[in-house]
Amino acid sequence: MTATTLASRLLEVIESDILPLTERGVAGGNKVFGAAILDKSDLSVVIAGTNDETDNPLWHGEINTLRQFYELPDRPTTQDLVFLTTHEPCTLCMSAITWAGFDNYYYFYSHEDSRDSFAIPHDLKILKEVFGLDPGGYRRTNAFWTAYAIGDLIEGAPEPLRVRLLEQRDRIRRRYDALSVQYQDRKGDNDIPLN
Repeated sequence: MTATTLASRLLEVIESDILPLTERGVAGGNKVFGAAILDKSDLSVVIAGTNDETDNPLWHGEINTLRQFYELPDRPTTQDLVFLTTHEPCTLCMSAITWAGFDNYYYFYSHEDSRDSFAIPHDLKILKEVFGLDPGGYRRTNAFWTAYAIGDLIEGAPEPLRVRLLEQRDRIRRRYDALSVQYQDRKGDNDIPLN
């Protein structure tokens, strides 16, 4: 599988599988974060999920997806899977991905995007206050996993596919922009501790 094929499929999963769940979640007062788990062999979706912090402040998009994954009766081993997340995971979610045994994760938005574009700065604040790390200070390649930015995969795609992937990226971003506005307008109505 090429990086270009992977980028195309990851964008498709965000747009078709994660975003519809996230739209319902945001309508219920939750944040815009979601995730999916895919089979490495054919990139089929094993499960997709989204944030459910209004039910439990620990049900971040990644954690809630992992919770649902571990409720599956016949789940594959995590070494055979790709972990896809819409936003670069916070330390809670990074730890959960690690403890679950994934050797990878791919993210669409960075921590800086969460802070700057979504007005949700908590990931970077926790990295700094608890761990003393500046933005980008954690090891994206380590003994447990490698983290990949989907944007890097897109930029490495050959033309004209790169243009198509950029158009899809921008279409996804527009939907997330609208969801962010919706969340920010209504977040005073929820009791999420770090909203």
